[in-house]
Amino acid sequence: QVQLVESGGGLVQPGGSLRLSCAASRTIFSIVVMGWYRQAPGKQRELVAHITPSGNTVYADSVKGRFTISRDNAKNTVYLQMNSLQPEDTAVYYCNARHPVVPERYNTWGQGTQVTVSS
Repeated sequence: QVQLVESGGGLVQPGGSLRLSCAASRTIFSIVVMGWYRQAPGKQRELVAHITPSGNTVYADSVKGRFTISRDNAKNTVYLQMNSLQPEDTAVYYCNARHPVVPERYNTWGQGTQVTVSS
């Protein structure tokens, strides 16, 4: 188990940037896959990006070239740098930690942080 706390959400105009942070409370951070997911009103939760313990990354097609996920194992923190934000990026963004091979073994979520992109 690990406790995840997200921060950095807010209101931004189209074309703007935000950086989300997710801080983990446990020392197992370095061995889990960390991910960011988002859920817009009326839609299913979807993967935005994830990063493996070795630093490999996966991005949703909708955010490639605009978002960057990174992790700092020394600080037990994962980041999501979001550039060129558009209204369709508006959602609650959730931090996730899971076992790299068997998600059922370890899979936990943060409380979510609201990102609103509007003029």
